[in-house]
Amino acid sequence: MRNLVFIGAPGSGKGTQSARLKDSKGFFHVSTGDLLRAEVAKGSDLGRELKSVMDAGKLVSDDLVVKLLRANIDLSSHSYIFDGYPRNITQAQVLDKEILSDFNYIAIYFKVDTEKLVERLTNRRVTKDGKHIYNLLTNPPQKEGVCDVTGQELIQRDDDREEVIRKRMSVFGDTVGPVLEFYKQKGILKEIDAQKPVDEVFSEIENFL
Repeated sequence: MRNLVFIGAPGSGKGTQSARLKDSKGFFHVSTGDLLRAEVAKGSDLGRELKSVMDAGKLVSDDLVVKLLRANIDLSSHSYIFDGYPRNITQAQVLDKEILSDFNYIAIYFKVDTEKLVERLTNRRVTKDGKHIYNLLTNPPQKEGVCDVTGQELIQRDDDREEVIRKRMSVFGDTVGPVLEFYKQKGILKEIDAQKPVDEVFSEIENFL
């Protein structure tokens, strides 16, 4: 089974589809942010190195991210979804050369209109642990402000506020072009209209597989 690189703006649906593919197809989900936090929590040599970089307020280098990925994934035994990485052309080239060079993969771009994305994200509500996600317009909880599954209070994350979303979209727009062109030139880029219903998006991904 192929590995997948998911590319898309915050809120474009990458996390939702990753969860479905994990449950139904047995994919392993790779979020570099989650891996960073877990490695630091383990207190490993690499974790301590990462912690010193982050404590100093610096960005984690591409070399360290490669070390992190190598320490936590086994591409010979499992298929993975890389979600939110790469974020720029340098990271795309590093991932291709250092991690995925000997493995079959495709890149899927979750394309969505900025204004639709702003509407989607400003109406997103989540549990504090981020495991349960709702949308006040398309997938509201049965009881206002309360998770259907856990009964926890639902919150709006700070980064789901309009001014923050527009800033993040601007940063994403400035960097995504070269990444898409890189994968297009390799002949492995697929595009999805991420504004379609969740089930339709999932079916398209299944077709790509």
